[in-house]
Amino acid sequence: MRPNEIQKQLKAQPFVPMRIHISDGSHYDIRHPEMVIVSHMVISVAVYEETDTSMPERVILCDPVHITRLEPIPLRASERGQIHL
Repeated sequence: MRPNEIQKQLKAQPFVPMRIHISDGSHYDIRHPEMVIVSHMVISVAVYEETDTSMPERVILCDPVHITRLEPIPLRASERGQIHL
């Protein structure tokens, strides 16, 4: 997927939480736009533990060509009206 298309989705107002699907079959939920850094060569995604959202557990790096699709994900009831990472 083109990096500028990913960037466009991250900058949408209001932001819509999304799931990034990778060609190896993995996926990552993006609940806040600051979880992703987009460059021409690599997409960086901060991955958080469900129980600790204060700091990412790890960061995955992915070549944009391996991102197969973005799909909107529904907010959890606890997240409505709140911003969480």
